[in-house]
Amino acid sequence: MSRTIAFIGLGIMGLPMAKNLVTAGFTVRGFNRTPAKAAELEKAGGQAAGTIAEAVDGADVIITMVPDSPDVEDVLTGEEGILAHAKSGAYWIDNSTIRPDVAKNLSAQAAQKGLKPLDAPVSGGEAGAINGALSIMVGGDRGDFDAVSDVFDAVGKTIVLVGPAGSGQTVKAANQLIVAGNIELLAEAVVFLEAYGVETDSALQVLGGGLAGSKVLDQKGQKMLDRSFDPGFRLELHHKDMGIVTAAAREAGVSIPLGSAVAQLVASTVQQGNGGLDHSGLFTVVEQLSGKNQS
Repeated sequence: MSRTIAFIGLGIMGLPMAKNLVTAGFTVRGFNRTPAKAAELEKAGGQAAGTIAEAVDGADVIITMVPDSPDVEDVLTGEEGILAHAKSGAYWIDNSTIRPDVAKNLSAQAAQKGLKPLDAPVSGGEAGAINGALSIMVGGDRGDFDAVSDVFDAVGKTIVLVGPAGSGQTVKAANQLIVAGNIELLAEAVVFLEAYGVETDSALQVLGGGLAGSKVLDQKGQKMLDRSFDPGFRLELHHKDMGIVTAAAREAGVSIPLGSAVAQLVASTVQQGNGGLDHSGLFTVVEQLSGKNQS
C-alpha cells in the first residue's frame, strides 16, 4: 500500500519535489500559504490541503520545505502545527535549510512527541528538484533513514546519511559556503574576461573542461553572460544561509575569511534590492565594484 506523504511548503523547490513523489506513486497532500501552489499540485495528481493539520492528519511521512528556522519552528510547534496533529510514529523529514542548533532542538522535540525526525537539506537548485536529481545530506537515525529511502529516491540522486540530528544542516552550511565562493569567483572571472574582449562563451567552455570546471560554472556561467537572473535559488535565501554558516563557524571557533568576505558581498547585493534575483545575480555587485555595471 502506498504511503501518504504530507508536503508542507510548495515553493520553487517544494512543488517539483512533491510532483515527483506523486509520479513515484505516493499519495501526496500538499499545503502552502499560497493556495494556488497546492492547486497546482492537485493538477499533477496530488491533493490540496487547506491547513497544516489537514495535510498531516494520518500521514505516514511529513516533509517540510520552508524558508528559514523560524518558519520550521512555527510549522512544527505552532498551535495548528505538525506536533499537534501528526500521528505517533510518522517520519518527519525537514528539507529546509536552517541552523544546525535549531535542527537538533526541533528533532528532540519531535522525537519526544513520537515522531521520527530527519534533517535533510537539499542541494541542486530548481533544476535538480524538477529532475529528481537533488543531493540530500541527512542527519538522524540510521534505521529511520533506511525506512524512508524510497521517499528520498523519488526526489534525489545523491543521498547520504552524514551523522546524527543536526548533521545534515551542518553539511548544508558547508555546501552553501562552497557554492557562494564559486559564484563570486566565477563572476570575477567573467568581468575579467569581458574587460579584455575575450569570446566569453568559448572561454567558459574551455574553463569548464579543466580544473576550473564546476557545476556552478556549468549552471550559472551563461546566466551571467546573458545577465539573466530569474531565480532558481534566490539571493535572499543564500544571504540567510551565509548568516547560518558564519554564525556556526564563529560558534565552533573556525575562521572562514573568504567565506566572510563573500557573505558581505551577498548581503550588499540583497540590500540593494536584488534579493529576489537568482544567486548568480551576485555578478551585479562584482560589475559595480569594477565600474562596469551594464544594467
